[in-house]
Amino acid sequence: MTGKRRLRTSVHLELDRWGPAGSGRASVVSLGEAETYCRRLASSHYENFPLISWLLPKKLHQHFCNVYAYCRWADDLADEVNNPQESLQLLSWWNAELVQCYAGTTWHPVFVALQQTIDEFQIPLDPFEQLISAFEQDQRVWEYNTFDELLDYCRRSANPVGRLVLFVCGKHNEYTIHWSDLVCTGLQLANFWQDVNRDFNIGRVYLPQQDCRRFNYTRQDIENRVTNSAFLELMKFQVQRTRRYLFAFELLVLELPSRLQVEVELFARGGLKILDRIETIGYCVWDTRPTVSKWDILGLFLRSYSRRLLRQFGHHHVHPAEVDPEIDKVEAVQLRSLK
Repeated sequence: MTGKRRLRTSVHLELDRWGPAGSGRASVVSLGEAETYCRRLASSHYENFPLISWLLPKKLHQHFCNVYAYCRWADDLADEVNNPQESLQLLSWWNAELVQCYAGTTWHPVFVALQQTIDEFQIPLDPFEQLISAFEQDQRVWEYNTFDELLDYCRRSANPVGRLVLFVCGKHNEYTIHWSDLVCTGLQLANFWQDVNRDFNIGRVYLPQQDCRRFNYTRQDIENRVTNSAFLELMKFQVQRTRRYLFAFELLVLELPSRLQVEVELFARGGLKILDRIETIGYCVWDTRPTVSKWDILGLFLRSYSRRLLRQFGHHHVHPAEVDPEIDKVEAVQLRSLK
């Protein structure tokens, strides 16, 4: 055998057991075993899924673990296999298993558990399939020409997660879905601007080429990671635009159960804090990765929790001026109807 030996990751070990040709296909997985498997996945990646916390009703914990396990598997098949063609094949297999789950045929522990969640909350196929579509795109697309193209990616990579949360919480309607989409897109964009340098290291550029041309930031500048006045103006523009999406949380939380209000606001304010950090470092994200500290998170939590108490006792209202008027459906008449 010649050439470099391909690295086997923990995902390959999972595939040995639960993959298309895994040994697990020969066994029958009980619902209890499947739920335990999903809880283990969620707890082992807890920092990435804080919704499973003491703030949520205990009866929903398992359902969130089931949804998380599905997302975790799809994400790992996309990012941890280290081979785009193999990832595409595995994502296609994962999508086929999803379709079989909706048809009532399951064997994989994730789908054995997830089927219970799907049935109980009547979750449609679409958000699950959209996530796979975004992960497949990650194997083929490394740059984006326009902001609209980037928004389409966010629509499938970030927004489905918020929609799944709304379904499990029984709070999905025209307005909550719209506001959740805005917040999830804003969070995704904030992460892109936070990780401009990291993403470039793995060959990805999320700064839309059209925006770069608008500010005269050239392809050569990107290749050389140049921080000049054009780049600073470009990043300032992206940060200001992204804030408008995140502030939709002000409307979303009014429609959510009180416990979930804190989690959602904490997420959104975390994204806003990232944008604040980018601003604080003078938008020099090529040189410094802006971060949110544990003390920042504690402060954001206390602020979010206190605002929840104010809402609970009727001392807090959202006014139209707090939400950007350019965002569709966020209008004064809807705000008044929610008060």
